[in-house]
Amino acid sequence: MIADIFSGFLDILTNYRPQYLLPVCLGLTATFVLIYKLGGRSWAFLYVILIPFLNWSFGVVPNLQIVPEWAVIPAGQDTSPSDILLHPLAVVTGLVFVIRDFVQREMKHLVLVVMVMAIGWSIYYAWIVIAIASGLAFAISEFFDWLIFTFTKYRLSTRIVLSSAVAAPIDTTVFLYGADLAKQMKYGLEAGNTFHLANWTVFIIAKMIGAVIVSRIIRNREDAGKINPHEFEDIPDVKAS
Repeated sequence: MIADIFSGFLDILTNYRPQYLLPVCLGLTATFVLIYKLGGRSWAFLYVILIPFLNWSFGVVPNLQIVPEWAVIPAGQDTSPSDILLHPLAVVTGLVFVIRDFVQREMKHLVLVVMVMAIGWSIYYAWIVIAIASGLAFAISEFFDWLIFTFTKYRLSTRIVLSSAVAAPIDTTVFLYGADLAKQMKYGLEAGNTFHLANWTVFIIAKMIGAVIVSRIIRNREDAGKINPHEFEDIPDVKAS
């Protein structure tokens, strides 16, 4: 039992390449030490773990078919409703943009260094075509998210929604195009197998759900005077007496 658990953990840690255990352990240790030295703490560690995990999941976790196969194709529509898919972790992907905003609270502009680390580990843990597509999607969308979150003067809760609203369509477009191309290359499927309007819309809605929920929570804390809406610093509760 213990041996099976250890073997499973080893497979996850090395991505089923146990011969790379030592360099992987050294690399992960160096990554987390560097993040800590640069001022990153819990949010930064979560961020650099979450992106490789999500990229890995898109290669091994099947999409959910959110319309039954017996659905009829509407007249004049090339894509069957049964082709409308949703990855189970799409909502979590949307939360990545919010988590990045929290990392920026910890590390300021050094968040860009953590972004590069996370994408680098994605190349090791994910299927290479998916990793490249997802890595590009994260890199491009996260950069725009960083620009908006950094240079707009709106309150924090508004910036979270605004930056996610810009980043999510960019991320979805690049990723679905890459995934579509990957399936053409690996399985010989036709173009448009994944990248079409229905999928694009569903993925963006799923990603925005997480951002809206977090924004609402932050807005409540802002209104209660517990968070500075512009500096994102906790404010001592002087009303508690």
